[in-house]
Formats: sequence, structure tokens, C-alpha cells
Amino acid sequence: MISTIQILVLLLAVVAAVAVLSAQLKIPPAILLVLTGVVLALVPGLPALALAPELVLLLVLPPVIYASAVAMSWREFRFNLRPISLLAVGCVVFTTIAVAAAAHFVLGLAWPVGFVLGAIVSPPDAVAPLSIARRMQLPRRLLVILEGEGLANDATALILYRFAVAAVSAGVFSFGEAAGMFAAIVAGEIVWGIGVGWLTLRLRRWVHDPRIEITISILVPFLAYWPPAHLGGSGVLATVTAGLYISWNGLRLISAATRLQGIFFWDFFIYLIEGMVFLITGLQARTLIARIGDHSLSELAIAAAVVSAVVIVTRFIWMYPATYLPRWLFPPIKRRDPSPPWQWPFVLAFTGVRGIVSLAAALAIPFATADGQPFPGRDLILFLTFSVILVTLVGQGLLLPAVIRMLGLAHAGRLERRADAVDEHKARRQGIQAAIERLDQITSERNLSEDIVRPLRAHHRDRLRHIELRSDGHDGHRKLTELHDEIELLLITAERQHINELYRSGELKDEVRRRIERELDLREVDLANQRSTD
Repeated sequence: MISTIQILVLLLAVVAAVAVLSAQLKIPPAILLVLTGVVLALVPGLPALALAPELVLLLVLPPVIYASAVAMSWREFRFNLRPISLLAVGCVVFTTIAVAAAAHFVLGLAWPVGFVLGAIVSPPDAVAPLSIARRMQLPRRLLVILEGEGLANDATALILYRFAVAAVSAGVFSFGEAAGMFAAIVAGEIVWGIGVGWLTLRLRRWVHDPRIEITISILVPFLAYWPPAHLGGSGVLATVTAGLYISWNGLRLISAATRLQGIFFWDFFIYLIEGMVFLITGLQARTLIARIGDHSLSELAIAAAVVSAVVIVTRFIWMYPATYLPRWLFPPIKRRDPSPPWQWPFVLAFTGVRGIVSLAAALAIPFATADGQPFPGRDLILFLTFSVILVTLVGQGLLLPAVIRMLGLAHAGRLERRADAVDEHKARRQGIQAAIERLDQITSERNLSEDIVRPLRAHHRDRLRHIELRSDGHDGHRKLTELHDEIELLLITAERQHINELYRSGELKDEVRRRIERELDLREVDLANQRSTD
């Protein structure tokens, strides 16, 4: 137990160190963590870490998917459902078939074993590409499609994977039965996810305690994921559906205090999970290398190159017809959604890096078939999966910023962000005006005295004037608001210093100090958020 705790602490220290280094190098932490894990795995004397597939598929995957679904806009997800579906379902199926064909005709694997490999390496991981895409300020729609694909493609891949493993184990496969089962799984998981989201939201509204509500939010992804996964589904679609339902309805049913604490908790929680998972992925190198002694180095290199090339090329082959063919065949789609420039599908095709779900699925392959024979090609599938992850995550991930610049898409979303800032200022102004109108109504209804109403009205009018000056494009007004913000930050610092002096001198109790500091922190964060939109 002590050694396990020490290893966990050491891994956390490595994650923190790599995070600092990645910030300096401007490289996504996922890439550096995998490379660091590979280097540490090859250091003699260090203990080998074996990743339990159940840990990823049952404990790690549900909260990661759920957090992404909650953060996703349901309106944007619904608007981009066609491209997301074509990638999350169509491209995954196409890649699975292409890899299976290459594994059969080039590597000599049996068709069912090839389909197992294809299903494992077919779903891209969006963590590293999204971090690069956001930093490079790609258009918002590309980010939504990438994030939406990352939510749903694991479901398709894991369902195909289970069908393929069952075909290898039992030796039989029925396409009609598999198609019917696929449709039943999709429908059932969507219904289950909506039910879980509806029930937990009402339960959270009933308890009215942020700590209990956050505890319930931790349970939601597992409650949505485990039952469908146990019954033979993927669990992913149910978790995504629950997250999207809560994202759409949570604003009405989740309190402000819970949202503030929940956002911080989930950001930190997912950050730790992803960091540990990518590091442990790299640490599997020693274990995987030890299992491939029956194959020569040249055979392994050729096999890895073939599978990696097929995975990368098939995404490019799929992307352009999936982008333009529906618009050519159905003019209403083109009128409603004009064709994007060719650079958009190219950069989407280049983001097809693989990650931890592929490795976990490979590790979860049973050691023996139903008749007791060793599962054919299991160790080779593990090695090829790890190779594809390294080639795509490290190779494509490191090249992606240069590709984005070459395509002229770097900072292409800057105009969108300026438009978003204008909309934000407009919404803030209208919200304050609505509050002032409501104040006038309350004053009339309750016959309030001017002494009570005057400070409230002055406060909101001052906020309204500040917002109007901030949204005004006039340089003089902009400089005025910047000066106002700078002075406001200095005043908050002075107030915080004085509060701390009162605390150190014993004139202020710790509980009171913490409440005042929280209020000052919220004011400072709100000011920083407003400045970031300018």
C-alpha cells in the first residue's frame, strides 16, 4: 500500500513538472506526458506499471466523457449533428473496415482479428488536438465538430469492438443481427441517458447543498455508463446524452453556488485524470515490448507503418466526400449550410490522433477464446495499437500547429471572437437594463422609499455605463475603461492587503477573512473575464 501511494505521488509530481514544461514549450501536455512515460518505462530499475483496462473503461472514461458533454453547447451540437455523425459513426466504421482489410491482405491476420484491430484504432482522441486548436484560434465550428466527434466516436468503436471480439471468440458473426443490436443499443442508451439526467437534476435541486450536489454530479457519469456497459452496450452514448441534457437544463435547476464550486472541481478533476492517463499510457512501453518477442523488429516496424498509414490516410479519404457530397446531393443542405473552404476538412482530417481509449480496448482483449485457445494476435494488436498512438499523437500532434499556419487558419477565429465579444456586451447591457426595469417594478409594487432604491439604482446604472463604454469602439472610451479596470484591480489589492493585516493582528477571525476574500476573488475574476473579451 505504501509503495502504491509513493508511486501515485511520484506520478503526480511528474504530471506537474511536465505541465510546467509544456507551458514553456507551448506543446500540449498530452504529447509530453506520453513521451515522458515512454522514457521512464525504458529506464532500467524502475518498476513496470501495468494499466488495468477496467480502470480506463469503467472508471476513467465515464467522467471524462461526461465533463466534455456538460461543457458542450447542445444548440451547437445539434446544429453540427450531421458532420459529427459522419465522423463519429461513418469515419469510425470506414476506418475499421480499411484497417481490417490491410491487416488481412498485408499482415496476414484473419478477418475477425483484423476487425478487432480496426475497431480499436478507429476512434480519435480530441484532447491534444483541441488544446492546439484553441490556442491557434481556429474557427468555432471546427472546435465544436472536433469536440462533438470526440464525444460520440468512442461509442461506435466500442460497440464494433465488442462485436468483433465476440466473433473471434465464438467463431461466428451475423451482420443482420449485429446491425439490429447496434440500433437497439443506440436507442436504449439515449433513453437511459435522458432518464439519468432528468432524475439527477431533480435530485440536485431538492438537496440544495453544493457539496451534496457535486457528489451527485460525480455519480452521474457512472450511473449513466455502467448499466448499459454491463448489458452489452458501450455506455458512452448514455453518458454523453446525460451530460448534454444537464448542460441544456442545468441553468434553471443548478444553484449559482454549486456552479461556481462545480466548475472548479470538474476542471481540476479532469485535468488530473487526463494527465495521469497519458503518463501511464507511455509507461506501458516496457510491458508491451516484452510481449512481442515472437516477431522480428523488421516485421513489427512494417506492420506498425502499414496500420498507422492506413489510419491516417483513411481519415483524409473519408473527410472530403463527407464534407461536400451531402451538399452536392441535397441542395437544401447547401443552402442552409454552405460548403466550407477546403482547408477546413484538411485540418479536421489531420487531427485524427489516437489515445487512451484505444489502448484500454486493446488491453481488454481476452487472453483466450470461447474454446480455450489463446486469442489470436493479441500481443501484436497491443503493439500495433501503441504504435498508432505514438505515431498519431506525437507525430501529427507536433506537426498540427505548422499545418494550421500553412493552411492560413491560424487566428482565423479571431473575428468570431470579436463578434462574440460584441454579443456578450450587448447581452450584459440588456441584462442590466432588465434588472433596472425590475427594480422600478418592485419599487412601485412594494412602495419602497427612495433611500432604499437610490443606491441600487445608482449601482446598476454605473454598471450599465461601464458596459456601454467598454463596448464602444471609440479609443478614448476604451482607454477610459482600461484605466478604470486597472484602478479597480489596485483597489481590490489594497482592500485584500488591509483585510490580511487585520487578520494577522488578531482583529479579524479566520472565517470572516475567508468570506471577504472569496468576495474579493469573485470580483477580481469577474473583472479579468470582462477584460479578456475586449
